[in-house]
Amino acid sequence: MTAPNGDGGTPTVDLSLMEPVFEKYAAQPGALIPILQKAQDIYNYLPPEVLQLIADRLGIALSKVYGVATFYAQFYLERRGRHILKLCDGTACHVKGTPTLLAAVEEEYGIRPGETTPDGELTVEVVYCIGSCALAPATVLDGRVMGHMRPGQLLQRLKRHIGGASSRSPESGQT
Repeated sequence: MTAPNGDGGTPTVDLSLMEPVFEKYAAQPGALIPILQKAQDIYNYLPPEVLQLIADRLGIALSKVYGVATFYAQFYLERRGRHILKLCDGTACHVKGTPTLLAAVEEEYGIRPGETTPDGELTVEVVYCIGSCALAPATVLDGRVMGHMRPGQLLQRLKRHIGGASSRSPESGQT
């Protein structure tokens, strides 16, 4: 995980959390992808310090680690929120209302697809099919599919799940 570094700047990364991962894969050649997956499970993204550590521990070039991490869409190099909302924008979901869902989330939380709220609680992503067309418009919140969503219903579920109000200040309209 990460912790503030004391000067209010970028949080420091606790690299010791990777030790059990290296122990698990120590005798397995070609374990870069599973190590990256475990690292992302730990940190919720792949911080640069972790990528450097992986390169050092595996004895491979940092460029190779970055190459693999950027090739696969499952890996994230930017910090993500504690909660991930995926809005399906496949044909059925788009026609049934995903644009209105997205507009409601953008207005309430002040973030667009691919962005994270300043408090680090929510990341919003647009995906192009989750295989739940009969539930259109469908969303996925932290791995749980929610179908037949309407803007008010989605915002209510987000607030309940995240545990508070939006990240925007109602007085100023700012985050």
